Amino acid sequence: MMVDQQHYRTIWLKGDDARVVQVIDQTRLPHAFEILDLHTVAEACLAIRHMTVRGAGLIGACAAFGMYLAALEAPDAHFVAFLEQAGVQLQATRPTAANLAWAVQRMLRALATAASPQAARLRARQEAQAIADEDVDHCRRIGVHGLALIEGLARSKPGQTLNILTHCNAGWLAFVDIGSATAPIYAAHDAGIPVHVWVDETRPRNQGASLTAWELDQHGVPHTLIADNAGGHLMQHGLVDLVITGADRVTRNGDAANKIGTYLKALAAHDNRVPMVVALPSSTFDFAMRDGVTNIPIEERDAEEVRWMGGRTESGVLESVRICPQSTPARNWGFDVTPARLISKLVCERGMCDANEAAILTLFPEQA
Repeated sequence: MMVDQQHYRTIWLKGDDARVVQVIDQTRLPHAFEILDLHTVAEACLAIRHMTVRGAGLIGACAAFGMYLAALEAPDAHFVAFLEQAGVQLQATRPTAANLAWAVQRMLRALATAASPQAARLRARQEAQAIADEDVDHCRRIGVHGLALIEGLARSKPGQTLNILTHCNAGWLAFVDIGSATAPIYAAHDAGIPVHVWVDETRPRNQGASLTAWELDQHGVPHTLIADNAGGHLMQHGLVDLVITGADRVTRNGDAANKIGTYLKALAAHDNRVPMVVALPSSTFDFAMRDGVTNIPIEERDAEEVRWMGGRTESGVLESVRICPQSTPARNWGFDVTPARLISKLVCERGMCDANEAAILTLFPEQA
């Protein structure tokens, strides 16, 4: 992704020494663009837990690079035990997203057959970089498959702008580059299809307002910020042609966990016959799970995220303000689950399919 005419990924190794992992501090966006250095697995855990990095694909890549940092830290005499404990710590940071545990387990498998700790350190670097590179390629291919869907919708509205609604941030900032839900949007915009994006603010952390809107602005995609609860109204009045979101975990039958509020968007889309599409790389699938509503673990975050809101004042100062009475308690579930019956299509790097087990397994026959 281009930022002020310079290309960035969301995570990368620093310089020739490559013993430091660098990430974009997403808690500072859109008001400041800052890069943070990660030196240890503990710092990688904090970056994920505090949402310095966030989004399904990116926390998977950060976990992979965290395991690389762990390999650099691990004493030769206790190398395997140190790595296993590092994996436990990383997986405990965010329980809902499947990509994080997938990346940790892939790293542990890759290092298990290394002949020595030194060989394992080299392999850890190579495997973490491979996970990051694959994330970019998968998002690119999601864009290709999703573009075909947008082209079909555009043909039904010749000469008119296609209005797309998205929720939270499943863009470049949520992955290593390009994004999942935004990949088809960027591809359509770059192909000359007139698209406009309704950007949900996405309370309580406002990832739509602070991250998705910033991304779209950097890429030159027309967009409008809306309150979270405006989506149903827009759909009732024919102002939404497509809803597209990302996901943090999708079961083998097509249930999808995503940022809290996605389920309500899906209900409104279903009621108004608006296509509801979920875009995800294959690492987001949890093929061991069938019933998402019952079985997907839903992270509950600090209630202070609901009670306080941050932003930039007219004088340019970044401040947080409490938006409720001091004595009012709050609850803060980070995700909800959209049942497969409300999802029109799933789009991943292997193609597009209906949201049911049989259709998913046509793309992933090895999981049958």
